Amino acid sequence: MTVNLTETRPAATVTAPAPDVRPVTRIVLEVVKFGVVGGSGVLVNFLVFNLLLHGLRRQAMVATVLASCIAMATNYIGFRYFAYRDRASRTRRQIVLFFVFSGLGVVMESGLFYVGYHGLGLHGPLGSNAVKALSIVLASAFRFLVYRTWVFQQDARRAA
Repeated sequence: MTVNLTETRPAATVTAPAPDVRPVTRIVLEVVKFGVVGGSGVLVNFLVFNLLLHGLRRQAMVATVLASCIAMATNYIGFRYFAYRDRASRTRRQIVLFFVFSGLGVVMESGLFYVGYHGLGLHGPLGSNAVKALSIVLASAFRFLVYRTWVFQQDARRAA
């Protein structure tokens, strides 16, 4: 048996840092992360809504507002630490803006729900959930725009 002690291993390659992610790719990734956090918030929203409205027989508007508020609180954690963790660090201003804009989203969502539930008479489990889903989708478009623009702003030091 012969052992070759002069054999050299290939030199370790140093990989260059990845080039900047294109703006389109960055926005797609942001939308996906927003969707993951938002999707979990929607799940919380629907679970609490159905528990309150159909399980505990609370009033429809009470159920939708409480469900939206609970989802809003859980979403803050997901947005801060997952979807927008690369953005400016948490500040009092950011927290206030998040809850102000989220509150506006709850008002939008509740108003749309009211129109469908009371105005169109969609009171059953299927109808109330369909109206709830539509109101969440429309309010979420608003939330996406304001969260990325004003709440979780890009930190100039990290963007460079």
